[in-house]
Amino acid sequence: MTLYARFAAHLDAALDTLVAAGDVPGGLNRAPVTVEPPRDASHGDLATNAAMVLAKPAGTNPRALAEKIAAELRLLDEVEDVSIAGPGFINMKLNDDSWRAELSAIRDAGADYGRATIGRGVTVNVEYVSANPTGPMHMGHCRGAVVGDALAALLEFAGHKVIREYYVNDAGGQVDTLARSAHLRYREALGADIGAIPEGLYPGEYLVPVGQALAAEYGDRFVDAPESDWLVLFRKAAVAAMLVMIRADLALLGIHHDLFSSEAELQAAGKPEAAEAELRARGLIYDGVLEAPKGQELEDWEPVVLPLFRSTQFGDDQDRPIRKSNGQWTYFGADLAYHYQKAQSADALIDVWGADHAGTVKRITAAVQALTGGKTRFDVKLVQMVRLLRAGEPVKMSKRSGNFVTLADVVREVGKDVVRFTMLTRKADAQMDFDFAKVVEASKDNPVFYVQYAHARIASLHRRAAEANIVCEGVDLSQLDTEDLALVKLAAQFPRIVETAATAREPHRIAFYLYDLAASLHAQWNVGNDRVDRRFLIADNPAITCARLFLADAIGQIIRNGLGIMGVVAVEEMN
Repeated sequence: MTLYARFAAHLDAALDTLVAAGDVPGGLNRAPVTVEPPRDASHGDLATNAAMVLAKPAGTNPRALAEKIAAELRLLDEVEDVSIAGPGFINMKLNDDSWRAELSAIRDAGADYGRATIGRGVTVNVEYVSANPTGPMHMGHCRGAVVGDALAALLEFAGHKVIREYYVNDAGGQVDTLARSAHLRYREALGADIGAIPEGLYPGEYLVPVGQALAAEYGDRFVDAPESDWLVLFRKAAVAAMLVMIRADLALLGIHHDLFSSEAELQAAGKPEAAEAELRARGLIYDGVLEAPKGQELEDWEPVVLPLFRSTQFGDDQDRPIRKSNGQWTYFGADLAYHYQKAQSADALIDVWGADHAGTVKRITAAVQALTGGKTRFDVKLVQMVRLLRAGEPVKMSKRSGNFVTLADVVREVGKDVVRFTMLTRKADAQMDFDFAKVVEASKDNPVFYVQYAHARIASLHRRAAEANIVCEGVDLSQLDTEDLALVKLAAQFPRIVETAATAREPHRIAFYLYDLAASLHAQWNVGNDRVDRRFLIADNPAITCARLFLADAIGQIIRNGLGIMGVVAVEEMN
């Protein structure tokens, strides 16, 4: 049990004692009670809001309840002092032995330190990337891919069962355009002079091998054939080729999905009809007429009866059509069915979308709430685009012209770990610049380097200790003083960071925490540059050296655990 979990248990026991004594009524909801670091470190090591959140339901005032709780906490051997701040916040200062015990716990748990159980028994479906299968991955897809993958890993680390899913949009007009573009390249492979790529088709060179493969398989059979003869065939072949390319691109980032779900297969299996029937049976779909568009010319507008979902009952701005006037499914109708399918195998759903899909959030949230009776938690993480720079100058991207910066190009230039870490150095919904020069810069201002350098410094200690013939067969942690143990206080926060990040669905919190931990390690290291007694390795003092090596190893373990969640490898040396 980690330190914060242990003190949460201590607090529970203290409250149980007060209940038994009749000082606090039983049956109070303790869920809002927290144990966390105080906002001001000078107030102590741990703080709890127990008196503040329990006083009113307990029928007393916070200060009086805080005094009773504090009296119980003062009996703990690990507690050096307990004080009450303001109207009833309880602050605790722990003795050094409690931090030494946590240091041992970190080393004992190793790769499992920080793992949580808050997700036990909960299956979460995380759908991310889901780019149209019309070309290779470009940097517009990168951030959502990394955020989704890191979020999936974070949730697993917190105890959830996770399904990583990619939704293949292979039923819309864009895949027909892909098929026509592939047919053009097919004709080219057979010797035709196709000239300039016509407006509206995909111009990228990546379709050349697709056309060549089709020519090898079918010869000139479809060169002059009507579109109806080859469109479905070419569409299927082109989408399959694009998915091979997309999987390979994602693999460069270390991303592998458990499931690729096809929109075309979803519709062929009648899933949209099943969702419609379910909602009609519950009175949530009706045949009605949409309101006339506001602020637009209405000469060409005609009222049409459409099947409408009552999304206004679930907080949306208006009811939404699930079919078009020609009977085809709307984007919303297809998405509704897709989420219905996902909800049947998961307790919670998370979609990672580009920020340009913000307008869709309300209606899909309404649909999931309706389809699951509010039992399935649904979150959307909106991810802002990334602006590419070279030495501060924008890098132009144009998917339409076929000249765009591919994800593969970026990974090959700066490396998977740099790309992944950088994408998590901002909140997902905040704007981000990716400067090719800065992300590989060896400076404190580059979080990727700063965290990796901390781990490399720790790894170097063992090489230097071996060179100094220092062998640590037994470690006396009492050699570590309060100044040393300041690092442990920050390290001990890792389990609660994991829990709060997983609950908030925010993997960037891990990156922020690792930067702070690395900064503390570097600061302590740098003190040793001026004071020999504060160095991690003191050749003529094996006892303190071994204790500090133990401390450094624990910090290195947490860095590895955090980087593992982010999908980043912890390096042993910096080149």
